[in-house]
Amino acid sequence: MANFVTLFILWLSVICTTYNVKLMAHYARGESTRFYDFKVQTKRVTKLCNSKDIVTVNGMYPGPVVYAQEDDRIIVKVTNKTPFNVTIHWHGIRQRLSCWYDGPSFITQCPIQAGQSFTYNFTVVNQKGTFFWHAHVSWLRGTVHGAMIVYPKNRVPFPFKAPYQEQLIILGEYWLQDLQQIEHATLVNGGAPPPADAYTINSHPGPNYNCSINDVYQLNVIPGRTYLLRLINAGLNTENFFSIANHNLTIVEADGEYTKPFTTDTVMLGPGQTLNVLVSADRPVGKYSIAVAPYKSGRIVKYQNVSAIAYFNYIGAESNSSYLPAKLPKPDDKLAVKTVMDGLRSLNQVSVFKEIDKNIFITIGLNVKKCHSKTPKQNCQAMNNGVLTASMNNISFVHPHISILEAYYKKINGLYTEDFPDAPSKFYDFVNGAPNNIPYDTESLNGTRTKVLEYGTKVQLILQNTGTVNIENHPIHIHGYSFYVVGYGTGNYNPLTAQFNLVDPPYMNTIGVPVGGWAAVRFVADNPGVWYMHCHIDIHQSWGLGMVFIVKNGKGDLESLPHPPPDLPTC
Repeated sequence: MANFVTLFILWLSVICTTYNVKLMAHYARGESTRFYDFKVQTKRVTKLCNSKDIVTVNGMYPGPVVYAQEDDRIIVKVTNKTPFNVTIHWHGIRQRLSCWYDGPSFITQCPIQAGQSFTYNFTVVNQKGTFFWHAHVSWLRGTVHGAMIVYPKNRVPFPFKAPYQEQLIILGEYWLQDLQQIEHATLVNGGAPPPADAYTINSHPGPNYNCSINDVYQLNVIPGRTYLLRLINAGLNTENFFSIANHNLTIVEADGEYTKPFTTDTVMLGPGQTLNVLVSADRPVGKYSIAVAPYKSGRIVKYQNVSAIAYFNYIGAESNSSYLPAKLPKPDDKLAVKTVMDGLRSLNQVSVFKEIDKNIFITIGLNVKKCHSKTPKQNCQAMNNGVLTASMNNISFVHPHISILEAYYKKINGLYTEDFPDAPSKFYDFVNGAPNNIPYDTESLNGTRTKVLEYGTKVQLILQNTGTVNIENHPIHIHGYSFYVVGYGTGNYNPLTAQFNLVDPPYMNTIGVPVGGWAAVRFVADNPGVWYMHCHIDIHQSWGLGMVFIVKNGKGDLESLPHPPPDLPTC
């Protein structure tokens, strides 16, 4: 009987894999298959005068780089050797007809439990550029992350002069305390989390922190050469300015899409955002600082005030020479952020649809719930003895106990509803006021609400920042899709005065909704499945700042969600 069951499972696996391969082959056109083996395991590290165990992939922090070419098929076996639940999300990869492998826990899959494994199997359809992968369970992303670089097809050049060399720059945050303990304690006490103990550049904090004089990343450059820096913000809760002393940065790609070259001296990346920049080593030989510091968009948020430093070191510079410091904007400089966003344009003119099938207006922001705990001093540490939450259209998202995709596919009732509203229940001065006694009475509803879209729906989202509790920049990420950022501005969105760019808007997967402002994005719902939209600041996601789109099947296999893989984790 056991042999029969084994044979049956093997046969089912072959059938499902064959079905998925046929779909992938249609898009991949026979390109290469890349195999990777991820072992999620703990590793002892010493930083900031302390040693602790962190969760890593293959003992690496950041984790291994996944390399591919456009239209390659990626197969990654993930084995969990830790006591924690794990999933891996392939950030920015649109997962065309491969929603089962997208990775957000309890959205498209149940987590990979201790001792178990799951094989991610997807094709990078019509995509190239800088992406990254990260854990999508609790706050494990803080150490479980790595770059994913997808090159153009053979003999397809970059749309800019080829650089002498490429370098990965991954921005992060480091805490001395265990990340999952921090998240748990924050949710229990009802208040805000502590700031990071350090910012990091390729996992190195730099000389400004305790015991870190030698814990510094150094990029050695040849005078006269031009370098392509692939910047990734893998941090948890902080948006960061990035600058190199006395050097310009020319942006040529944002979120895996080419842009018209735009030159600036500083860029800002929110968690989940990537930028490719060209830097020429055209200054006098010396050692220049690469600096990372917080963008303090939240007026009541506590930030780590010490900058991370790396070295942009010219070969030929004296080894013991001091570095030239970088000039960064003021921590709350909204204009510096807007200047870069204004400069982002798609490389070529694009075709953005003019007729909209579904217009959805979504407010985003923080909330304070009334305290219902019998021990308020321990559990209600937000303002006025309340509990901090976050919401979209005043609904705090609650994760179910099995994945929404599985419940949707198997028609399991009672785990989610399909009534996420197209607009908030009340319209008011979102930026400067609220319909109740701000900032102490901003109750939100709880729910696992989804928005169902017919296949092919042309969607416009108006993302409106709100002033409830705190005004701050929110990096909103949509799984399964990139989108055209057709407009953004300050204040309350007004359709009569809003200015849109329908000629060459940037095509992104994570948009920073401006402080006290709004952003408008458009996409066509042509990828069936269940797709999470959420703030990429992890504490906001933990508090409920997210929702889910369900995109229904179209016609035929190439417009339909495939069967689930046979090794899909169970809860």
